[in-house]
Amino acid sequence: MNAAPTALKRPTVLVVDDTPDNLSLMSGLLRDLYRVQVANSGEKALKLVRSGQLPDLILLDIMMPGLSGYEVCEALKAEPATRDIPIIFLTAISATQDEKKGLDMGAVDFITKPVNPPIVMSRVATQLKVKAVADFLRDQNAYLEAEVKRRTEELAAIQDVTIMAMASLAETRDNDTGNHIRRTQHYVKILATHLKEHPRFRHFLSDKIIESLFKSAPLHDIGKVGIADRILLKPGRFTPEEFEIMKSHTRLGRDAIQHAEDQLGLKVEFLQLAKEIAYSHQEKWDGSGYPEGIGGDDIPISARLMAVADVYDALISRRVYKEGMPHEKAVEIILQGRGSHFDPDIADAFFVLSEDFRAIATKYADDDDAMREKEAQLKIIRGE
Repeated sequence: MNAAPTALKRPTVLVVDDTPDNLSLMSGLLRDLYRVQVANSGEKALKLVRSGQLPDLILLDIMMPGLSGYEVCEALKAEPATRDIPIIFLTAISATQDEKKGLDMGAVDFITKPVNPPIVMSRVATQLKVKAVADFLRDQNAYLEAEVKRRTEELAAIQDVTIMAMASLAETRDNDTGNHIRRTQHYVKILATHLKEHPRFRHFLSDKIIESLFKSAPLHDIGKVGIADRILLKPGRFTPEEFEIMKSHTRLGRDAIQHAEDQLGLKVEFLQLAKEIAYSHQEKWDGSGYPEGIGGDDIPISARLMAVADVYDALISRRVYKEGMPHEKAVEIILQGRGSHFDPDIADAFFVLSEDFRAIATKYADDDDAMREKEAQLKIIRGE
């Protein structure tokens, strides 16, 4: 025969019965193998369960003054913390309908009084084994869910860091700063959120898409990595030939993202949006933009959102060759471009959100010292 478990390892069994003799009998049967708790009423049983360590099993009399066993069972099954405690009813009632009622409420077994000690011990042991397995599986599932969540968050963080690193690489070769990336992705997010119920956009702007837009927006100018310094860093106007080269950054950006997606070997939603934004954010509503010269609804929604965000930030930002424009003037220029440069409904949304744009610009404002250092670096690169 196996030795009795130590007190620390013993499961706890709560016996609930209003008859002292029954409590004494059940305690005497169980105490050699289990830690036994007793309660002589339903009210005391609930108080005991709710105030301390949960028992592993409850032996519950049905017919008691005050709260009946059924009412105690119903209360325990209604609470998340106690609903998984197995309950065995102890009863002198032998009617099938009463047994069915108890099982329907969540009890795992019935033991009829007067009790048969070997039957009691066998059924208690069986239900404790079942509970131990259920607890193990529940703990394993909780661990696996937590591990999947942790790894998913870790992969998302790695993904975000990679995106920001790639985007920052492009920005370091341009006149923009890293804060330009942050500002534009927040502009895009608030525009998309504002427009998610708009009749023209609600088919597209789900919460998932909006998060993907936020993630992909920093890659809008990734193609600038492929533009020569003599053009990218030129402070004055481009010649027609230089402008044609500069316009190629949209194709270079799209192709670079496509190459990364091909290497990955699967389709990723935010990369599809990143390709759209990189390739088409310089298109204009009236068809006068580049690289394809498409207009209206032929321009992807993602690119139309980025066009407003990118132009606004370019207008208000200080660069080596210009001072930043006042917010009010930038708003005026965006509205002047309504229906020509920008989707009219997106321009209207921008106007409604203009103070939110200002707040984002303030929160992620460029550091003056960092900007001066950037200017000095660019002068060195240009040989000035």
